[in-house]
Amino acid sequence: MIEYIDGGVTAAKGFSAAGIHAGIRKNRSKRDLALIFCDKRAAAAAVYTTNLVKGAPLTVTKAHIADGYARAVLCNSGNANTCNANGIEIAEKSSELLGKALNIDPGDVIVASTGVIGQQMSLAPFEKGIPMLKEALSYGADGSVAAAEAIMTTDTVMKSVAVKTVIGGSEVKVGGIAKGSGMINPNMATMLVFVTTDAAITHEMLQKAVSEDVADSFNMVTVDGDTSTNDMFTVMASGLAGNPVIDNEGTDFAAFKQALAAVTVKLCKMLATDGEGASKALICNVTGAGTKETARIAAKAVVGSSLVKAAFFGADANWGRVLCALGYSGADIDVDKVDVSFESAAGNIPVCENGRGIDFSEDFAKKVLSEREIYINVELHSGQESASAWGCDLTYDYVKINGDYRT
Repeated sequence: MIEYIDGGVTAAKGFSAAGIHAGIRKNRSKRDLALIFCDKRAAAAAVYTTNLVKGAPLTVTKAHIADGYARAVLCNSGNANTCNANGIEIAEKSSELLGKALNIDPGDVIVASTGVIGQQMSLAPFEKGIPMLKEALSYGADGSVAAAEAIMTTDTVMKSVAVKTVIGGSEVKVGGIAKGSGMINPNMATMLVFVTTDAAITHEMLQKAVSEDVADSFNMVTVDGDTSTNDMFTVMASGLAGNPVIDNEGTDFAAFKQALAAVTVKLCKMLATDGEGASKALICNVTGAGTKETARIAAKAVVGSSLVKAAFFGADANWGRVLCALGYSGADIDVDKVDVSFESAAGNIPVCENGRGIDFSEDFAKKVLSEREIYINVELHSGQESASAWGCDLTYDYVKINGDYRT
């Protein structure tokens, strides 16, 4: 049984965290440098953006955790450290500074950045901030909150989740923090997500769990169709829970994957709800698909459609836009079998059966679509597979936010 708990990335045994203002961002009231630290060398795994333009921290992190282990995550906001001539140097030297401060191997540092692309970056904020981070490290929930706040950019709310479960007779905890509000269409993981766990698991099985998880979690989130240059999803496992080491695909591995999914799916919902300028969260549930891949493609096409997103912003039950998105998605479906209904806290309203419109109350539909969270239910009647995708509506504020993002 999985239970949601407090604590974020410090819920699991062996992890502390901190977040401070180091001067990367002009606003002194906003934290801009985060640290997550493990008491021992932890198994580590990650997935990264598929964008050919990649932030320097991704290149450095890939090299650092190529052996499957890490001790810390160092992440800044306010500057993406992407397309900079000295990007690799900054990422490496900041890792060295942290390594010296914490007396750990710089090669055990996961380094990440988020913010504006192509702006020059200085090592000075790291030189100033890392000693402050070390002093601020906390095993309590406050440490996780500070770290979560420090990785935010256009986010309006902090994103943090933790769960506990029993694996192999021992209590195991998994917690995570994330940032992401715009430039979200991952096809790998998501913006920035850092997860910790005290499960005892080999780095090979941890990588397998992470790689499999993203297919039904972060790869199914889209806000605006843009894939970031700095997307990264990492997991560190301290092994301090005391469970038998998970080194195969047995029952314990399945239980760990379930706990990991409980964290990642919750973060997905938070990311979609906090989409830039969003007024509504959209969740598309596709059922009755012939294959899992068909369900995934169909669901993501619906929540990714600008026309669908705009219609839901206006609370317009324009179900034809849902059918249109399904039709161009590339999913293997029979459009003459498709049923569509819209659902929210206000109720459920069928709008399409067998690919054809049906009579429904426009007034009731308006009420359903005026809620903060709306479900787009699509039944394909072609099999047993299903998938969900998360997104948001498209509002005037999205353009305003991105029209002057650099200023």
